[in-house]
Amino acid sequence: MEKIYSQIRPGILLHVINRVEEITEQRQDLSSNEEYLQVACLSMNKEKIVKAHKHLQNIRTIDITQESWIVIKGKIKITLYDLDDKLLKDTILKTGDCLVTFRGGHEMLVLEDGTVIYEFKNGPYLGKEKDNTPVG
Repeated sequence: MEKIYSQIRPGILLHVINRVEEITEQRQDLSSNEEYLQVACLSMNKEKIVKAHKHLQNIRTIDITQESWIVIKGKIKITLYDLDDKLLKDTILKTGDCLVTFRGGHEMLVLEDGTVIYEFKNGPYLGKEKDNTPVG
């Protein structure tokens, strides 16, 4: 797992990149308990049971949208930005890789036809005008 921190506000975690080949533990949390978007990767063997459960209703106050992309098939180039919109890193994600953005900006360029990703973010979605702004 690669953790990418802000250069202008040291100690502030912006992005996490997790490669599929790095998934070796039974459970690896990619986010801390304090983040709005909770992301973990699970490596399980046959007959593993996750017991039936449901989540309790809780009131949560959320002041930022956090997002995760998981490449299901294909390849994408991601560009990551700091809190001040300065470029931090470019890298390639391939099938099975995951990006989590807690803060800062990100951009995606699809590199292969037929690329499929899952995108997760906390909601409710308020529309493009209220939920995001250009970076870079």
